[in-house]
Amino acid sequence: MAASSKNPEGGAGVDDPSTAEMREACGVIGCVLARSTPDGMVNVARMIYLGLVALQHRGQESAGIVTSEGPASTHFNYQKGDGLVAAIFTDEKLNKLKGDMGLGHTRYSTAGGRDPTNTQPFMVHTRHGPLATAHNGELINAMALRKAIMDRGVGLSTLSDSELITQMLSQAPPRGEKAKPDWGARIRHLIEATPTAYSLVVMQEDKIYGVRDPFGNRPLCIGRLMPLGTANDDEQRKPLGWVFSSESCAFQSMGATLMREVYPGEIVELSPDGVRSLDIVPRPKRTAPHSNAHGDPDDIDHETILLGPPPAFCIFEYVYFARADSVFEGQQVYSVRQRCGRQLAIESPVDADIISTVPESATPAALGFSLESGIPYIEVLCKNRYVGRSFIQPDTRSRKLAVAKKFGALSENLMGRRVVLVDDSIVRGTTVGPIIQLLRQAGAKEVHIRVASPPLKHPCYMGINIPTRGELLANQKPLEELASHVGADSLAYLSIEGLRKAVRQGIVLKNNIPTGHCTACLDGNYPVNLEW
Repeated sequence: MAASSKNPEGGAGVDDPSTAEMREACGVIGCVLARSTPDGMVNVARMIYLGLVALQHRGQESAGIVTSEGPASTHFNYQKGDGLVAAIFTDEKLNKLKGDMGLGHTRYSTAGGRDPTNTQPFMVHTRHGPLATAHNGELINAMALRKAIMDRGVGLSTLSDSELITQMLSQAPPRGEKAKPDWGARIRHLIEATPTAYSLVVMQEDKIYGVRDPFGNRPLCIGRLMPLGTANDDEQRKPLGWVFSSESCAFQSMGATLMREVYPGEIVELSPDGVRSLDIVPRPKRTAPHSNAHGDPDDIDHETILLGPPPAFCIFEYVYFARADSVFEGQQVYSVRQRCGRQLAIESPVDADIISTVPESATPAALGFSLESGIPYIEVLCKNRYVGRSFIQPDTRSRKLAVAKKFGALSENLMGRRVVLVDDSIVRGTTVGPIIQLLRQAGAKEVHIRVASPPLKHPCYMGINIPTRGELLANQKPLEELASHVGADSLAYLSIEGLRKAVRQGIVLKNNIPTGHCTACLDGNYPVNLEW
Protein backbone atom coordinates (compact mmCIF):
# COMPACT_ATOMS: atom_id res chain seq x y z
CA MET A 1 0.00 0.00 0.00
CA ALA A 2 1.23 3.48 -0.73
CA ALA A 3 2.34 5.72 2.06
CA SER A 4 0.49 8.94 2.65
CA SER A 5 1.40 12.11 4.43
CA LYS A 6 0.19 11.35 7.91
CA ASN A 7 -1.75 13.78 10.05
CA PRO A 8 -2.33 13.46 13.79
CA GLU A 9 -5.96 14.48 13.22
CA GLY A 10 -6.73 11.75 10.71
CA GLY A 11 -5.67 8.34 9.51
CA ALA A 12 -4.23 7.30 6.21
CA GLY A 13 -5.68 9.13 3.28
CA VAL A 14 -7.54 11.76 5.28
CA ASP A 15 -7.44 14.27 2.46
CA ASP A 16 -9.16 11.87 0.08
CA PRO A 17 -12.85 12.71 -0.20
CA SER A 18 -13.71 9.22 -1.38
CA THR A 19 -12.98 7.55 1.96
CA ALA A 20 -16.53 7.56 3.31
CA GLU A 21 -16.09 4.16 4.92
CA MET A 22 -13.20 2.03 6.07
CA ARG A 23 -11.31 0.45 3.23
CA GLU A 24 -9.78 -2.99 3.21
CA ALA A 25 -6.12 -3.76 3.47
CA CYS A 26 -4.16 -5.07 0.46
CA GLY A 27 -3.80 -8.77 -0.29
CA VAL A 28 -0.54 -10.61 -1.01
CA ILE A 29 0.24 -14.05 -2.47
CA GLY A 30 3.52 -15.91 -2.86
CA CYS A 31 3.91 -19.32 -4.51
CA VAL A 32 6.90 -21.67 -4.96
CA LEU A 33 6.75 -25.07 -6.67
CA ALA A 34 8.47 -28.07 -5.12
CA ARG A 35 11.61 -29.33 -6.80
CA SER A 36 9.91 -32.69 -7.39
CA THR A 37 6.88 -31.20 -9.17
CA PRO A 38 6.96 -32.25 -12.86
CA ASP A 39 7.25 -29.48 -15.43
CA GLY A 40 3.90 -28.31 -16.68
CA MET A 41 1.86 -29.86 -13.86
CA VAL A 42 1.18 -26.52 -12.10
CA ASN A 43 0.98 -23.09 -13.69
CA VAL A 44 2.26 -20.71 -11.01
CA ALA A 45 0.83 -17.57 -12.59
CA ARG A 46 -2.64 -19.11 -12.72
CA MET A 47 -2.37 -20.27 -9.10
CA ILE A 48 -1.48 -16.73 -8.05
CA TYR A 49 -4.33 -15.37 -10.18
CA LEU A 50 -6.83 -17.66 -8.43
CA GLY A 51 -5.47 -16.58 -5.06
CA LEU A 52 -5.80 -12.90 -5.94
CA VAL A 53 -9.40 -13.38 -7.04
CA ALA A 54 -10.12 -14.87 -3.61
CA LEU A 55 -8.46 -11.83 -2.00
CA GLN A 56 -10.24 -9.29 -4.21
CA HIS A 57 -12.21 -7.97 -1.21
CA ARG A 58 -8.92 -6.63 0.21
CA GLY A 59 -8.35 -4.21 -2.66
CA GLN A 60 -9.98 -3.36 -5.96
CA GLU A 61 -7.83 -0.54 -7.38
CA SER A 62 -5.03 -2.45 -9.05
CA ALA A 63 -3.21 -5.77 -9.08
CA GLY A 64 0.03 -7.31 -10.25
CA ILE A 65 1.76 -10.67 -10.70
CA VAL A 66 5.52 -11.21 -10.93
CA THR A 67 7.11 -14.58 -11.75
CA SER A 68 10.67 -15.88 -11.83
CA GLU A 69 12.16 -18.57 -14.03
CA GLY A 70 14.90 -19.37 -11.52
CA PRO A 71 18.12 -18.04 -9.97
CA ALA A 72 19.90 -17.88 -13.32
CA SER A 73 17.33 -15.46 -14.72
CA THR A 74 18.39 -11.82 -14.97
CA HIS A 75 14.85 -10.47 -14.99
CA PHE A 76 11.33 -11.17 -13.75
CA ASN A 77 8.21 -11.60 -15.85
CA TYR A 78 5.37 -9.32 -14.77
CA GLN A 79 1.93 -8.00 -15.59
CA LYS A 80 0.19 -5.15 -13.73
CA GLY A 81 -2.93 -3.10 -14.25
CA ASP A 82 -5.71 -1.00 -12.72
CA GLY A 83 -9.06 -2.49 -11.79
CA LEU A 84 -10.28 -5.92 -10.75
CA VAL A 85 -8.08 -9.00 -11.00
CA ALA A 86 -10.29 -10.80 -13.54
CA ALA A 87 -10.28 -7.77 -15.84
CA ILE A 88 -6.49 -7.32 -15.74
CA PHE A 89 -5.23 -10.86 -16.34
CA THR A 90 -6.39 -12.38 -19.61
CA ASP A 91 -5.30 -15.87 -20.69
CA GLU A 92 -2.82 -14.26 -23.04
CA LYS A 93 -1.20 -12.24 -20.23
CA LEU A 94 -1.09 -15.18 -17.84
CA ASN A 95 0.59 -17.37 -20.46
CA LYS A 96 3.45 -14.86 -20.66
CA LEU A 97 4.16 -15.19 -16.94
CA LYS A 98 6.56 -18.14 -17.07
CA GLY A 99 8.28 -19.48 -13.98
CA ASP A 100 8.13 -21.84 -11.02
CA MET A 101 7.66 -19.13 -8.38
CA GLY A 102 5.99 -15.76 -8.12
CA LEU A 103 4.29 -13.02 -6.14
CA GLY A 104 0.86 -11.43 -6.50
CA HIS A 105 -0.75 -8.35 -5.02
CA THR A 106 -4.18 -6.75 -5.06
CA ARG A 107 -4.24 -3.21 -3.84
CA TYR A 108 -6.03 -0.26 -2.47
CA SER A 109 -4.09 2.93 -1.92
CA THR A 110 -3.92 5.77 0.54
CA ALA A 111 -3.92 9.41 -0.54
CA GLY A 112 -1.36 10.25 -3.19
CA GLY A 113 -0.90 6.58 -3.95
CA ARG A 114 -3.14 5.96 -6.95
CA ASP A 115 -0.36 6.58 -9.44
CA PRO A 116 0.06 3.40 -11.55
CA THR A 117 3.79 3.42 -10.72
CA ASN A 118 2.82 2.43 -7.17
CA THR A 119 1.12 -0.79 -8.29
CA GLN A 120 2.73 -3.81 -6.64
CA PRO A 121 4.67 -6.08 -6.64
CA PHE A 122 7.57 -3.64 -6.63
CA MET A 123 10.76 -4.68 -8.45
CA VAL A 124 14.34 -3.46 -8.51
CA HIS A 125 17.62 -4.75 -9.92
CA THR A 126 20.33 -5.20 -7.32
CA ARG A 127 23.93 -6.31 -7.74
CA HIS A 128 22.72 -9.72 -6.53
CA GLY A 129 19.99 -9.98 -9.16
CA PRO A 130 16.36 -8.89 -9.40
CA LEU A 131 14.35 -8.41 -6.21
CA ALA A 132 10.55 -8.18 -5.89
CA THR A 133 8.42 -7.25 -2.89
CA ALA A 134 4.71 -6.98 -2.13
CA HIS A 135 3.23 -5.89 1.15
CA ASN A 136 0.03 -5.21 3.01
CA GLY A 137 -0.04 -2.40 5.54
CA GLU A 138 1.73 0.87 6.21
CA LEU A 139 5.12 1.53 7.78
CA ILE A 140 4.47 3.48 10.97
CA ASN A 141 7.70 5.45 10.62
CA ALA A 142 7.80 5.78 6.83
CA MET A 143 8.82 9.44 6.87
CA ALA A 144 11.87 8.74 9.07
CA LEU A 145 12.88 5.83 6.85
CA ARG A 146 12.41 7.91 3.71
CA LYS A 147 14.68 10.61 5.12
CA ALA A 148 17.31 8.04 6.15
CA ILE A 149 17.38 6.53 2.66
CA MET A 150 17.63 9.92 0.98
CA ASP A 151 20.38 10.97 3.38
CA ARG A 152 22.41 8.07 1.93
CA GLY A 153 22.11 9.69 -1.47
CA VAL A 154 19.48 7.27 -2.76
CA GLY A 155 16.64 8.79 -4.81
CA LEU A 156 13.05 7.55 -4.51
CA SER A 157 10.73 7.55 -7.50
CA THR A 158 7.37 6.83 -5.79
CA LEU A 159 5.47 7.47 -2.57
CA SER A 160 5.09 3.74 -2.00
CA ASP A 161 6.17 2.07 1.22
CA SER A 162 7.09 -0.86 -1.01
CA GLU A 163 9.91 1.18 -2.52
CA LEU A 164 11.22 2.00 0.97
CA ILE A 165 11.14 -1.70 1.84
CA THR A 166 12.89 -2.67 -1.39
CA GLN A 167 15.61 -0.04 -0.95
CA MET A 168 16.26 -1.16 2.62
CA LEU A 169 16.51 -4.79 1.55
CA SER A 170 18.93 -3.84 -1.24
CA GLN A 171 21.45 -2.65 1.35
CA ALA A 172 23.69 -4.91 3.43
CA PRO A 173 22.76 -5.03 7.14
CA PRO A 174 24.89 -3.06 9.66
CA ARG A 175 26.99 -6.09 10.65
CA GLY A 176 27.96 -6.69 7.01
CA GLU A 177 27.93 -9.86 4.94
CA LYS A 178 30.42 -12.37 3.64
CA ALA A 179 30.56 -13.60 0.05
CA LYS A 180 26.82 -13.46 -0.65
CA PRO A 181 23.80 -11.59 0.68
CA ASP A 182 22.24 -12.81 3.92
CA TRP A 183 18.57 -12.17 3.20
CA GLY A 184 17.50 -13.32 6.64
CA ALA A 185 19.76 -10.69 8.21
CA ARG A 186 18.58 -8.02 5.79
CA ILE A 187 14.94 -8.72 6.57
CA ARG A 188 15.72 -8.81 10.29
CA HIS A 189 17.32 -5.37 9.97
CA LEU A 190 14.19 -4.10 8.19
CA ILE A 191 11.90 -5.47 10.92
CA GLU A 192 13.96 -3.86 13.66
CA ALA A 193 13.94 -0.55 11.81
CA THR A 194 10.13 -0.48 11.43
CA PRO A 195 8.16 -2.58 13.92
CA THR A 196 4.67 -2.27 12.40
CA ALA A 197 2.26 -2.47 10.56
CA TYR A 198 2.77 -4.87 7.63
CA SER A 199 2.96 -8.33 6.22
CA LEU A 200 5.47 -8.78 3.44
CA VAL A 201 6.56 -11.24 0.76
CA VAL A 202 10.00 -10.96 -0.88
CA MET A 203 11.24 -12.90 -3.94
CA GLN A 204 14.92 -13.27 -4.75
CA GLU A 205 16.71 -16.01 -6.71
CA ASP A 206 14.85 -19.28 -5.95
CA LYS A 207 13.30 -18.28 -2.63
CA ILE A 208 10.32 -16.34 -1.31
CA TYR A 209 10.39 -14.90 2.19
CA GLY A 210 7.22 -14.22 4.17
CA VAL A 211 7.32 -11.72 7.03
CA ARG A 212 4.93 -10.35 9.62
CA ASP A 213 5.82 -7.35 11.73
CA PRO A 214 6.64 -8.12 15.39
CA PHE A 215 3.18 -6.98 16.51
CA GLY A 216 1.46 -9.19 13.93
CA ASN A 217 -0.84 -6.34 12.97
CA ARG A 218 -1.47 -7.60 9.44
CA PRO A 219 -2.22 -11.25 8.61
CA LEU A 220 -0.13 -13.76 6.65
CA CYS A 221 -0.45 -17.54 6.50
CA ILE A 222 1.31 -20.53 4.93
CA GLY A 223 -0.30 -23.26 2.83
CA ARG A 224 0.65 -26.46 1.04
CA LEU A 225 -0.19 -26.70 -2.65
CA MET A 226 -1.52 -30.26 -2.91
CA PRO A 227 -2.39 -32.68 -5.74
CA LEU A 228 -6.14 -32.75 -6.26
CA GLY A 229 -7.75 -35.57 -4.31
CA THR A 230 -9.60 -36.32 -1.11
CA ALA A 231 -8.85 -34.09 1.85
CA ASN A 232 -8.02 -36.88 4.30
CA ASP A 233 -4.93 -38.17 2.51
CA ASP A 234 -2.85 -34.96 2.60
CA GLU A 235 -0.26 -36.56 4.86
CA GLN A 236 0.39 -39.32 2.31
CA ARG A 237 0.67 -37.01 -0.71
CA LYS A 238 3.74 -34.92 -1.47
CA PRO A 239 3.10 -31.19 -1.78
CA LEU A 240 3.38 -29.68 -5.24
CA GLY A 241 4.58 -26.46 -3.65
CA TRP A 242 3.98 -23.92 -0.90
CA VAL A 243 2.04 -20.71 -0.68
CA PHE A 244 1.87 -17.48 1.32
CA SER A 245 -1.44 -15.63 1.49
CA SER A 246 -2.91 -12.74 3.44
CA GLU A 247 -5.90 -14.96 4.18
CA SER A 248 -6.48 -18.69 4.19
CA CYS A 249 -9.64 -18.26 2.07
CA ALA A 250 -7.34 -18.14 -0.99
CA PHE A 251 -6.03 -21.67 -0.41
CA GLN A 252 -9.22 -23.49 -1.37
CA SER A 253 -9.29 -21.67 -4.72
CA MET A 254 -5.65 -22.65 -5.32
CA GLY A 255 -5.99 -26.29 -4.27
CA ALA A 256 -3.89 -25.66 -1.16
CA THR A 257 -4.38 -26.48 2.52
CA LEU A 258 -3.62 -24.28 5.51
CA MET A 259 -0.44 -25.16 7.40
CA ARG A 260 -0.36 -22.30 9.90
CA GLU A 261 -0.07 -18.55 10.24
CA VAL A 262 3.27 -16.78 10.12
CA TYR A 263 3.98 -15.78 13.71
CA PRO A 264 4.39 -12.10 14.66
CA GLY A 265 7.97 -11.09 13.88
CA GLU A 266 8.70 -14.35 12.07
CA ILE A 267 10.73 -14.68 8.87
CA VAL A 268 9.70 -17.78 6.88
CA GLU A 269 11.51 -19.02 3.78
CA LEU A 270 9.78 -20.92 0.96
CA SER A 271 12.04 -22.69 -1.52
CA PRO A 272 11.75 -25.64 -3.91
CA ASP A 273 12.91 -27.79 -0.98
CA GLY A 274 10.20 -26.75 1.47
CA VAL A 275 9.36 -24.38 4.32
CA ARG A 276 11.90 -23.09 6.81
CA SER A 277 11.49 -20.69 9.72
CA LEU A 278 14.57 -18.46 9.82
CA ASP A 279 13.94 -16.31 12.86
CA ILE A 280 11.43 -14.55 15.11
CA VAL A 281 12.23 -10.93 15.89
CA PRO A 282 10.90 -9.80 19.30
CA ARG A 283 8.63 -6.83 19.76
CA PRO A 284 10.43 -3.67 20.85
CA LYS A 285 9.53 -1.94 24.08
CA ARG A 286 7.17 0.96 23.55
CA THR A 287 9.80 3.52 24.48
CA ALA A 288 12.31 2.31 21.87
CA PRO A 289 12.88 4.64 18.89
CA HIS A 290 11.41 2.88 15.87
CA SER A 291 13.74 4.43 13.31
CA ASN A 292 16.86 2.85 14.86
CA ALA A 293 17.81 -0.77 14.27
CA HIS A 294 19.91 -2.93 16.56
CA GLY A 295 23.60 -2.98 15.74
CA ASP A 296 23.76 -6.77 15.73
CA PRO A 297 20.59 -8.47 14.42
CA ASP A 298 21.83 -11.82 15.79
CA ASP A 299 21.81 -10.48 19.35
CA ILE A 300 18.28 -11.70 20.18
CA ASP A 301 17.11 -13.49 23.31
CA HIS A 302 13.99 -15.29 22.18
CA GLU A 303 12.67 -15.37 25.74
CA THR A 304 11.98 -11.65 25.31
CA ILE A 305 9.29 -12.55 22.78
CA LEU A 306 7.18 -13.82 25.67
CA LEU A 307 8.17 -11.00 28.03
CA GLY A 308 7.72 -8.02 25.71
CA PRO A 309 4.51 -6.16 24.87
CA PRO A 310 1.66 -8.31 23.51
CA PRO A 311 0.93 -8.73 19.80
CA ALA A 312 -1.50 -6.28 18.20
CA PHE A 313 -3.38 -8.13 15.45
CA CYS A 314 -5.91 -5.76 13.85
CA ILE A 315 -9.24 -6.68 15.47
CA PHE A 316 -11.14 -5.30 12.48
CA GLU A 317 -9.89 -8.20 10.37
CA TYR A 318 -12.49 -10.16 12.35
CA VAL A 319 -15.13 -7.43 12.28
CA TYR A 320 -15.03 -6.31 8.65
CA PHE A 321 -11.97 -6.81 6.46
CA ALA A 322 -11.46 -10.56 6.17
CA ARG A 323 -13.62 -12.98 4.21
CA ALA A 324 -15.89 -14.98 6.51
CA ASP A 325 -14.33 -18.35 5.64
CA SER A 326 -10.78 -17.27 6.54
CA VAL A 327 -9.08 -18.62 9.65
CA PHE A 328 -7.10 -16.48 12.10
CA GLU A 329 -5.66 -17.69 15.39
CA GLY A 330 -7.21 -21.11 14.90
CA GLN A 331 -10.80 -19.89 14.46
CA GLN A 332 -12.97 -19.04 11.49
CA VAL A 333 -13.94 -15.41 11.02
CA TYR A 334 -17.60 -16.36 10.49
CA SER A 335 -17.80 -17.86 13.99
CA VAL A 336 -16.33 -14.74 15.58
CA ARG A 337 -18.82 -12.51 13.79
CA GLN A 338 -21.69 -14.71 14.92
CA ARG A 339 -20.47 -14.54 18.53
CA CYS A 340 -20.31 -10.74 18.19
CA GLY A 341 -23.99 -10.80 17.25
CA ARG A 342 -24.85 -13.00 20.22
CA GLN A 343 -22.95 -10.74 22.59
CA LEU A 344 -24.65 -7.69 21.11
CA ALA A 345 -28.07 -9.24 21.78
CA ILE A 346 -27.06 -9.82 25.40
CA GLU A 347 -25.76 -6.28 25.88
CA SER A 348 -28.46 -4.37 23.94
CA PRO A 349 -31.71 -6.32 23.71
CA VAL A 350 -34.75 -4.81 22.00
CA ASP A 351 -38.41 -5.74 21.51
CA ALA A 352 -38.82 -6.40 17.81
CA ASP A 353 -40.52 -8.65 15.29
CA ILE A 354 -37.60 -9.47 12.99
CA ILE A 355 -33.80 -9.29 12.84
CA SER A 356 -32.10 -8.39 9.59
CA THR A 357 -28.88 -7.01 8.22
CA VAL A 358 -27.20 -4.76 5.70
CA PRO A 359 -25.84 -7.37 3.25
CA GLU A 360 -23.44 -9.04 3.41
CA SER A 361 -20.52 -8.90 5.86
CA ALA A 362 -22.86 -8.30 8.83
CA THR A 363 -25.03 -11.37 8.10
CA PRO A 364 -23.22 -13.71 10.57
CA ALA A 365 -23.64 -11.11 13.35
CA ALA A 366 -27.35 -10.71 12.52
CA LEU A 367 -27.82 -14.47 12.65
CA GLY A 368 -26.04 -14.54 16.01
CA PHE A 369 -28.31 -11.78 17.33
CA SER A 370 -31.32 -13.77 16.11
CA LEU A 371 -30.14 -17.02 17.73
CA GLU A 372 -29.47 -15.32 21.07
CA SER A 373 -32.65 -13.24 21.15
CA GLY A 374 -35.03 -15.84 19.70
CA ILE A 375 -36.32 -13.25 17.20
CA PRO A 376 -36.47 -14.63 13.63
CA TYR A 377 -33.98 -13.52 11.02
CA ILE A 378 -35.59 -12.29 7.80
CA GLU A 379 -34.01 -10.46 4.87
CA VAL A 380 -35.30 -6.93 4.30
CA LEU A 381 -32.80 -5.56 1.77
CA CYS A 382 -32.01 -6.78 -1.73
CA LYS A 383 -28.52 -5.82 -2.87
CA ASN A 384 -27.66 -4.76 -6.40
CA ARG A 385 -24.24 -6.38 -6.86
CA TYR A 386 -23.42 -4.33 -9.94
CA VAL A 387 -23.26 -0.94 -8.21
CA GLY A 388 -19.90 0.33 -6.96
CA ARG A 389 -19.26 0.63 -3.24
CA SER A 390 -20.55 3.86 -1.73
CA PHE A 391 -17.19 5.00 -0.36
CA ILE A 392 -15.77 5.61 -3.82
CA GLN A 393 -18.23 8.42 -4.55
CA PRO A 394 -16.66 11.91 -4.58
CA ASP A 395 -19.25 13.76 -2.47
CA THR A 396 -21.94 13.12 0.14
CA ARG A 397 -24.89 13.59 -2.26
CA SER A 398 -23.43 11.05 -4.67
CA ARG A 399 -22.85 8.61 -1.81
CA LYS A 400 -26.48 8.92 -0.70
CA LEU A 401 -27.74 8.34 -4.22
CA ALA A 402 -25.43 5.33 -4.45
CA VAL A 403 -27.17 3.84 -1.40
CA ALA A 404 -30.54 4.16 -3.13
CA LYS A 405 -29.15 2.45 -6.24
CA LYS A 406 -27.46 -0.25 -4.23
CA PHE A 407 -30.34 -1.57 -2.13
CA GLY A 408 -33.99 -2.37 -2.67
CA ALA A 409 -36.37 -2.90 0.24
CA LEU A 410 -38.37 -6.16 0.53
CA SER A 411 -41.61 -4.45 1.49
CA GLU A 412 -43.60 -7.64 2.11
CA ASN A 413 -41.11 -8.61 4.83
CA LEU A 414 -41.20 -5.13 6.38
CA MET A 415 -44.82 -4.01 6.39
CA GLY A 416 -45.93 -3.08 9.90
CA ARG A 417 -42.96 -4.79 11.58
CA ARG A 418 -40.43 -3.65 14.14
CA VAL A 419 -37.01 -4.30 12.62
CA VAL A 420 -33.58 -4.69 14.21
CA LEU A 421 -31.02 -3.93 11.53
CA VAL A 422 -27.58 -5.29 12.41
CA ASP A 423 -24.52 -3.72 10.80
CA ASP A 424 -20.85 -4.60 11.30
CA SER A 425 -19.63 -1.02 11.72
CA ILE A 426 -20.64 2.60 11.24
CA VAL A 427 -17.95 5.08 10.21
CA ARG A 428 -19.36 8.41 9.04
CA GLY A 429 -22.99 7.34 9.15
CA THR A 430 -23.67 8.61 5.63
CA THR A 431 -25.14 5.29 4.48
CA VAL A 432 -27.15 4.18 7.52
CA GLY A 433 -29.51 7.18 7.42
CA PRO A 434 -30.70 6.62 3.83
CA ILE A 435 -31.10 2.89 4.53
CA ILE A 436 -33.31 3.61 7.55
CA GLN A 437 -35.39 5.98 5.43
CA LEU A 438 -35.69 3.30 2.75
CA LEU A 439 -36.99 0.77 5.30
CA ARG A 440 -39.53 3.21 6.71
CA GLN A 441 -40.80 4.08 3.24
CA ALA A 442 -41.24 0.34 2.61
CA GLY A 443 -43.52 0.00 5.66
CA ALA A 444 -41.28 -0.69 8.66
CA LYS A 445 -43.04 0.31 11.89
CA GLU A 446 -39.78 0.75 13.84
CA VAL A 447 -36.12 0.55 12.87
CA HIS A 448 -33.55 -0.23 15.57
CA ILE A 449 -29.85 -0.17 14.68
CA ARG A 450 -27.46 -2.57 16.39
CA VAL A 451 -23.77 -2.36 15.50
CA ALA A 452 -21.69 -5.53 16.02
CA SER A 453 -18.55 -3.57 16.89
CA PRO A 454 -17.75 -0.65 19.21
CA PRO A 455 -17.94 2.96 18.03
CA LEU A 456 -15.00 4.13 15.91
CA LYS A 457 -13.51 7.19 17.59
CA HIS A 458 -9.88 7.36 16.49
CA PRO A 459 -7.99 7.32 13.17
CA CYS A 460 -5.89 4.33 12.19
CA TYR A 461 -2.20 4.87 11.45
CA MET A 462 -1.61 1.19 10.66
CA GLY A 463 -2.71 1.21 7.02
CA ILE A 464 -6.52 1.34 7.21
CA ASN A 465 -8.35 4.34 5.76
CA ILE A 466 -10.47 5.83 8.54
CA PRO A 467 -11.64 9.45 8.28
CA THR A 468 -10.67 12.27 10.62
CA ARG A 469 -11.92 12.31 14.21
CA GLY A 470 -14.45 15.02 13.40
CA GLU A 471 -15.94 12.99 10.52
CA LEU A 472 -16.46 9.83 12.60
CA LEU A 473 -20.13 9.54 13.56
CA ALA A 474 -19.38 8.46 17.13
CA ASN A 475 -17.55 11.77 17.72
CA GLN A 476 -20.28 13.99 16.28
CA LYS A 477 -23.00 13.40 18.87
CA PRO A 478 -23.38 11.83 22.33
CA LEU A 479 -24.35 8.17 22.09
CA GLU A 480 -27.90 8.85 23.31
CA GLU A 481 -28.42 11.35 20.45
CA LEU A 482 -27.07 9.20 17.62
CA ALA A 483 -30.36 7.35 17.04
CA SER A 484 -32.31 10.50 16.28
CA HIS A 485 -29.36 11.85 14.29
CA VAL A 486 -29.56 8.94 11.81
CA GLY A 487 -33.35 8.56 12.03
CA ALA A 488 -33.50 5.30 14.02
CA ASP A 489 -35.77 4.41 16.95
CA SER A 490 -32.74 3.24 18.88
CA LEU A 491 -29.03 2.66 18.24
CA ALA A 492 -26.52 0.64 20.25
CA TYR A 493 -22.97 -0.62 19.74
CA LEU A 494 -21.18 -3.72 20.96
CA SER A 495 -18.83 -2.86 23.83
CA ILE A 496 -15.06 -3.09 23.44
CA GLU A 497 -14.95 -5.78 26.11
CA GLY A 498 -17.79 -7.62 24.35
CA LEU A 499 -15.81 -7.60 21.10
CA ARG A 500 -12.70 -8.86 22.87
CA LYS A 501 -14.72 -11.63 24.50
CA ALA A 502 -16.20 -12.75 21.18
CA VAL A 503 -12.74 -12.81 19.57
CA ARG A 504 -10.86 -14.50 22.40
CA GLN A 505 -13.43 -17.24 23.01
CA GLY A 506 -12.37 -19.36 20.03
CA ILE A 507 -8.62 -18.66 19.82
CA VAL A 508 -6.44 -21.77 19.62
CA LEU A 509 -2.93 -21.02 20.87
CA LYS A 510 0.04 -23.03 19.59
CA ASN A 511 3.72 -23.17 20.61
CA ASN A 512 3.12 -20.72 23.49
CA ILE A 513 2.88 -17.84 21.04
CA PRO A 514 1.01 -15.05 22.86
CA THR A 515 -1.98 -13.30 21.37
CA GLY A 516 -3.26 -9.74 21.46
CA HIS A 517 -5.28 -7.33 19.35
CA CYS A 518 -5.03 -3.71 18.23
CA THR A 519 -8.11 -1.72 19.25
CA ALA A 520 -6.56 1.73 18.70
CA CYS A 521 -9.38 2.94 16.45
CA LEU A 522 -11.78 2.18 19.29
CA ASP A 523 -9.93 3.28 22.41
CA GLY A 524 -6.94 5.32 21.16
CA ASN A 525 -4.40 2.89 22.65
CA TYR A 526 -1.88 2.50 19.83
CA PRO A 527 0.58 -0.42 20.10
CA VAL A 528 3.59 1.80 19.32
CA ASN A 529 4.61 5.41 19.76
CA LEU A 530 3.49 7.43 16.76
CA GLU A 531 6.21 9.28 14.85
CA TRP A 532 5.54 12.33 12.68
